[in-house]
Amino acid sequence: MTPSPSVWNTAPTSAPAQRKDRYAPGSSAHPAKMLPAIAAHAIRTHTQPGDLVLDPMCGIGTTLVEALHLGRNALGIEYEPKWATLASLNARTAAQDCGGTETGIVHCGDARHLTELAPPATRGKVDLVITSPPYGPSVHGQVRSTRESGESGVIKKNFRYSHDRANLAHVPTAHLIEAFTEILAQCRTMLRPGGTAVVTTRPWRERGELIDLPSAVLTAGRTAGLIPTERCVALLAGIRNSRLVTRPSFFQMKNVRDARRQGIPLSAVQHEDVLIFTKPVTRTGKPCPRKANSTCPKALSCRTCPLRTRRRDS
Repeated sequence: MTPSPSVWNTAPTSAPAQRKDRYAPGSSAHPAKMLPAIAAHAIRTHTQPGDLVLDPMCGIGTTLVEALHLGRNALGIEYEPKWATLASLNARTAAQDCGGTETGIVHCGDARHLTELAPPATRGKVDLVITSPPYGPSVHGQVRSTRESGESGVIKKNFRYSHDRANLAHVPTAHLIEAFTEILAQCRTMLRPGGTAVVTTRPWRERGELIDLPSAVLTAGRTAGLIPTERCVALLAGIRNSRLVTRPSFFQMKNVRDARRQGIPLSAVQHEDVLIFTKPVTRTGKPCPRKANSTCPKALSCRTCPLRTRRRDS
């Protein structure tokens, strides 16, 4: 597998163009879909054909669809029944279109109980976790003109996950990070030793204050026992003649203009932060029981290491 470049050119075409003919009607209504090219780039870089890809917060199943089209197996967990049903449909369609032996499975439930929801045979066998936590609504949503109804202006639609207050999209940031740390810890259990976790996210502003979600996710990954290895940029803008071709939403631009009128130097976000982690391994290929959050450099030579004790006694 080749090293990942620090900047991923993942938006040569628009998001609708990337999803064309691969996703069932209704998929576009999800408020925070991962860009298909981001998922595809991560899958190509960090897996081989036949590997298992997991998304514990899979939404409409973007990561599953892209994994299946690249000859990988896919497993998704989704909290909202509506989106879980759609993700399952998208995964089944992708598997049929590919005509291979790969499978795409979706389970509905809370990702904090991932190891209970996932098939037992997949525990410790996942090669790549790729996901994105829910974040602020300022960049979500679509625009519908109201002129046809005799009114002027626009209204926002498809900017809510649901009205379920237990959905992590609705909880305060501190609670979200705590819950996402639990999810990453579950993902660590699902990953094989040396497996990779890719998390895409971005900062946002709330009442003028910057919410640095990428840095919080980095800390969450460490706390969950994963090792940070890379921090990359996945473009949401295209590149043409060495210039960025920006594609901000109507509400992104509105938020930027409103902020600048208030003296806040806000700019439209044109990238996702990509945080890459690995599951630690020892020289035996087993997770170190003494150092859950780092690679043990003294595997089997450390006098107090249970792995060493078991090997000596055997």
